[in-house]
Amino acid sequence: MTAGAEVVARLTGRAVSGERQLSGALTEVTLDDRRVVVLKRSEKPGAARAEAAGLRWLADAGKVRVPVVRGCDEGWLVVDRVVEGRPGPEAAVRFGRDLAALHAAGAPAFGAPPPGGPVDAYIGLAPMRNEPGTDWPRWYAERRVLPYLRRAVDQGTVRGGEAAVVERLCEQLPGLAGPAEPPARLHGDLWSGNVLWAADGQVRLIDPAAHGGHRETDLAMLRLFGCPHLERVLEGYQEVAPLADGWVGRVGVHQLFPLLVHAVLFGRGYAEQAVAVARSALEG
Repeated sequence: MTAGAEVVARLTGRAVSGERQLSGALTEVTLDDRRVVVLKRSEKPGAARAEAAGLRWLADAGKVRVPVVRGCDEGWLVVDRVVEGRPGPEAAVRFGRDLAALHAAGAPAFGAPPPGGPVDAYIGLAPMRNEPGTDWPRWYAERRVLPYLRRAVDQGTVRGGEAAVVERLCEQLPGLAGPAEPPARLHGDLWSGNVLWAADGQVRLIDPAAHGGHRETDLAMLRLFGCPHLERVLEGYQEVAPLADGWVGRVGVHQLFPLLVHAVLFGRGYAEQAVAVARSALEG
């Protein structure tokens, strides 16, 4: 038995009858009752527990579908396999409605971690600190934008004059943020790769960086990297929870956070994008 199979057996209490490597960090494992699960390995301290807590918090809302967590420990996470299908317009509208309902389930505060989730979590491979705040513009600037801006400057990915543009946007956020909204229950890393179109015609969400935040942030990330049938997703969303006037003009403000995360992780191209959306938001 491989080390991964031993982990799955320990965390699920079931014997393993087969396994297939999907990537360096993912293994598909068949249990003795024929159920298939995915084992995910993480070398980041606390990342597996943070992801498990996020998945459970999203599931607890009873609105969106996520893979069921079958077990986790400090370095491993076991979830049900999702059998993938093709994106479709009907599934997209349904996903939009479900996402709106998830957001409406709420959170205790902006920056609040999921119950049982660590304060020091991750978005992808980047550290992400979940510390609650009461004012979204100030919290977003201090806990989401500026920490990654400073790291990008220290790495030389963002230049001094460019950093000043982003800092100016942070100063003006109270006037750019739109109407005040209550904290939403966010997936937190909702790019298209974390939206699985399942064979049963439903969407499953994976790999959350869940926290309390502004609902427009999840929607802006869907747009940032392209989501199949995005206009149908938004149609379904607006049916359930219409967005505040001017939300399209605020998309860049909400994309600034993931763009700076990507600048830290992947380099200069994302830094240029981040500065461009900051300039555009300032110019109105």
